[in-house]
Order: sequence, then structure tokens, then C-alpha cells
Amino acid sequence: MAQEDVFKKIVAHCKEYGFVFPSSDIYDGLGAVYDYGQNGVELKNNIKQYWWQSMVLLHDNIVGIDSAIFMHPTIWKASGHVDAFNDPLIDNRDSKKRYRADVLIEDQIAKYEEKADKEVAKGRKRFKEAFDEAQFRATNPRVLDYMAKRDALHERFAAALEANDLEELRQIIIDEEIVCPISGTRNWTDVRQFNLMFATEMGSTADGASKIYLRPETAQGIFVNYLNVQKTGRMKLPFGIAQIGKAFRNEIVARQFIFRMREFEQMEMQFFVKPGTELQWFETWKKTRMAWHQALGFGQENYRFHDHEKLAHYANAAADIEFKMPFGFKEVEGVHSRTNFDLSQHAKFSGRKIEYFDPETNESYTPYVIETSIGVDRMFLSVMCHSYEEQTLEGGETRVVLHLPAALAPTKLAVLPLVKKDGLPEKAREIVNDLKFHFNTQYDEKDSIGKRYRRQDAVGTPYCVTVDHDTLTDDCVTLRDRDTMEQQRVRIDSLRALLEDKVSLTSLLRRGAQIG
Repeated sequence: MAQEDVFKKIVAHCKEYGFVFPSSDIYDGLGAVYDYGQNGVELKNNIKQYWWQSMVLLHDNIVGIDSAIFMHPTIWKASGHVDAFNDPLIDNRDSKKRYRADVLIEDQIAKYEEKADKEVAKGRKRFKEAFDEAQFRATNPRVLDYMAKRDALHERFAAALEANDLEELRQIIIDEEIVCPISGTRNWTDVRQFNLMFATEMGSTADGASKIYLRPETAQGIFVNYLNVQKTGRMKLPFGIAQIGKAFRNEIVARQFIFRMREFEQMEMQFFVKPGTELQWFETWKKTRMAWHQALGFGQENYRFHDHEKLAHYANAAADIEFKMPFGFKEVEGVHSRTNFDLSQHAKFSGRKIEYFDPETNESYTPYVIETSIGVDRMFLSVMCHSYEEQTLEGGETRVVLHLPAALAPTKLAVLPLVKKDGLPEKAREIVNDLKFHFNTQYDEKDSIGKRYRRQDAVGTPYCVTVDHDTLTDDCVTLRDRDTMEQQRVRIDSLRALLEDKVSLTSLLRRGAQIG
């Protein structure tokens, strides 16, 4: 099945099983805005909790805050967002659709990589066990041709971005014969910049309303609270401030479901360090954050680092952690060395002295910052994409299963009475009422036991317990594993001990610490 078709099925699955709904759905939706359903909000909260505990619980020098969405408008002038928070946009005159020029070119680069990968797949199928992928990539003329085109385009694209050359971006699109996905034509306008911040007004017009912005990132709320946290928490360098919160960007080209939205959620941590040590900390946090992702068990081959060739004006190093989505490797997290730009800018625009007094050297200086920034929604999407599978079982039966990491699954255990009579529902309710204090437990009695198993598979519930007539006499139940579908008979009083560690965040946190 084509990856595009797989992605469409995942999107449909998210709606059908209560994970993600189009916002304002009964009014035909609102572009690039989504609501999380009953299962989606649980999964999303578990992802956030996994991140928060890995930052704040496991590090004694990282604390959390929750800053306001509305902030003083001068903050965005100081940060550079008012003047420089832009995307390069291009229109197709025939379809009247607008696109990000850089995304069109990135997609073209990915197409060359995909064509090379297809040739490799053909070689693997042809030579089977004797296939040597490294040698094939180094010698196959088609692969070499595709990669040469990819490298040439990548070099030209990087140079255009570095020079902020909008004319060259358009010329690349023309030269590469990139067509509009809607009209199929190459009738492009010039490329121009578009600011992404949402503006609104605070106060009434009678009193003289002032223009403010919905924050486009959560990081600035951390920077402007640096002094408050450092002093009240008596924090010593190095230390970090973590935050989870909503951000808003007026994305003209919002696409790929929840991958790029206008209202989204970020998990960011700013780590303040002594100048001169930032690049060592940058490498440390790259390793730490990759370990956090890989602890989920999605396979090392599905992750990679992408080092930025064009650095933001405030950075001296930057890398993305990319995950293999059905539509290619895409950024899910960024790790950036932001130097002392932000604190220096806020000191300049506010007139406040924002420095750290180092008792060891008896000097004051502005700390440097390492940022880790991850999109909750992109992380959610990566988890869903990797977990979704359509299986054909023995006998030709099929099932859709979400292989969600047990600690992230919305429901950890479903308790199912075999029939809705003979005291079985009452016994099942007893089990639910006992275990629900320890992890999310659900009761389900509708339909046949087979259909209930399939329903729980589809929402990613890692374990099911069936209460049958024997349970009333031996206090044992049948425990079913979602992934293997294996069943075993276990005592009711052993369920908590059997499952709690497997479905708790503690197991994930320990695994991440071991990898890191």
C-alpha cells in the first residue's frame, strides 16, 4: 500500500476512534485547526507527562513554569518576531492556492531520495540475501544520478536560504519544474515574505486599545521570567526552565493533518549555561533528547539528526531530530544553541539588567542558552503513524491495531465480562473499581468478546481481561496481550503487580535514562 494511502487511513482512524476531530466539525471544520477526542486527549496528556517527568522529575536543576499566552507587545519586538518571523510564500495563478516556497523545494529533494530508495528496494528484491545495500548505493547508476541531483538541489537551496534570495527560490521552483499539486501547472507568482503572528487588541476602543499578539512560541515566556525563577529558586548555573503551552502561527500552508497547524502545543526547555560551555551542552542535550525518543521502541532507523545549514540569527548551532513519517523524515524536535541573544535583547528593550552572578568566579555575565523544543502535536502524530498496523491473521481474518507504547496508551486495561448476566458484569466492575486508582481502566460489555477485543486493539489498549464463569469460583481471569494476542490465566489479586510497571511511565523513563 502506498504511504500516502496509509496516512489517509491513519487520519480516518483518528476520527473514527475518538483521537482527533476536525475543529467545528458540524460547521464543516476550520482549516488547520483540530480538536482532540476522548482517546486523543489521554494519549496527548501521557506524552506531555512523559516529557515533563523526564525534564523536571529526573533533573534536580530543571524547574517548570506556565507563562501567559498574552504578553507585552515589546517582547516580540525584542525577540525579532515583529520584523523577521516570516515564511517565503508563492502562489499558483491557476489554482489560486498559496504554498511555502521552501516546503515545495524540500519536497522535491525528498522525491529524489524516494526515487533512490525505490531503486534500492528493487535491488534488494532482485538479489535477496546476497544484496549489499552500501555497495549498491555506491555503484548503481540510477541511484548515483538521483543522489547527485538531490545534492545539487540541496546545495543551491541552502545557498538561497542563507542569502534570503527570494528570486532564487522562485527560479529553483521553475528550473526543477515543480508543479502545483492542485492545477498541475507551473504558473507561479514571485516569492514574498509573510509574517506568521496573529494580532489582536487588548482593551476597549473607547479607552484606546493596544495591539498585542498571540504568542508564536512559548520560549519568550521563559526568557522574560529568567530573573524571577533564578532568584526565587536560588538556581545556580547550569539550570533549566521547562514549559508546556499553546502557541499560534498564521500558517498559510497548513497541511498533513496535525503536523502543521495554526494552534498547536509546544514542550520547551531553556537550559542556561556559562558562556563557552554551550557547545558541549548542545551535544549533551542532543544525545539526551534522542534517547528520550528512542526509549519508545520505534526503532533507531526511524530517527535521524538534521543539522541546520542556515542558522537563525541568534544561534551558533542547531539540529533537528527527524522521525520517519509516512510522508518522509520530518522534524519533531529542535535542539538549538541560542547564545545569549534572547536575554540580551530583553535587557536592552526592558532596561533591566538580566545577568547571573557567578560566585565561583566573582563575576556577572549573561548566560548562554540551549533550547530543546518539541511539538506535542507532531509527537502525537509520530506515535500514531508508527503504531498503526493492518494485520492479516491466520484464517484470513484482519484487524487494525495500534501498537502504542503501553505507558502512553489512553486506556491501560479493558475489563470484559464474557456475558452480561450470571454475576459476571458485577465481578468485572469490582476489578475496574479496584484497579482504576492505579491506572486507566475501562469496562466494556457491548458486542461479542471478539468484537470487543478488536475495538480495544484499534484504540491501542495493551491488555484486556476477560471475566468468565470460572472466575466466580477460582478468582482467576484471562489476560490478553494486544500485540501477541496471547492469553494466560492469572489471579485477580496479581493483576496490579503484573501490569503496573509495564504500563507506568516509570518504565519508559528508566529506559530513556539507560539509553542516554
